[in-house]
Amino acid sequence: MPATAAPYSTVNRPALVRLVRAGLLTAVSDGVFSSVLAVAFYRSTIARLFQGVASTVLGRAAFDGGAPTALLGVLMHFGVAFGWSAVFLVLVTRVPRVRRTVTSRYGVLKVAALYGPFIWMVMSLVIIPLLLHRPPTIGGRWWVQFVGHFPFVGIPIVASIGGGSSRQDEQGSQLDSAAGIDRPS
Repeated sequence: MPATAAPYSTVNRPALVRLVRAGLLTAVSDGVFSSVLAVAFYRSTIARLFQGVASTVLGRAAFDGGAPTALLGVLMHFGVAFGWSAVFLVLVTRVPRVRRTVTSRYGVLKVAALYGPFIWMVMSLVIIPLLLHRPPTIGGRWWVQFVGHFPFVGIPIVASIGGGSSRQDEQGSQLDSAAGIDRPS
C-alpha cells in the first residue's frame, strides 16, 4: 500500500513532532519553574499551585478537590502549553518576518524574549481575568512570572518549533517544508 494512502497521511510529521516537543518542553519547564516558586518562595504546595490553575474553571471549590483537581490543573497547564505552541507554529509558518527573525543570528532568543512575556500578558491580563471575573493583580509575583516566561516558556516554544532549522533563504523553505507548506520556487 503506498504511503500516501495511509489514513494519517495528511498529518505533517515534522510539524507534529515540533509541536509535541514544544508543548511537552514548555509544560515541563514552566511547571518546574512555577513549582519551585510556589514551594521555595511562596510557601505553598505543588498541589495547591495546580488546584489554582483548575480554579479558573471550577472556582474556589478546586482548592478543596484534592488530587483530582490538582491533576485537572496539570492537564490544563499542558493544554495551555500546547495551545501557545500551536499558535507559534502557525505564526512561524505563515508570517515570513517571524520566520526570518527566528532563523537569524540569536533569533530564537530575540523572538522568545517577546513571545514568552507576551503569553504571560495575554494569560494574566485577559484570559484569567475573564475566567475569574475579576481584574488582574500586578505585583511582585506578576513581574517574576513576566520575566520567567522568557526562559521557561518562550525559549522552549521558539527553539522547538523555529530554532531547529539551519539558517535559510528569505523564503524560509525548510520551515515551510516542515510545516507542510508547498510554495512555488
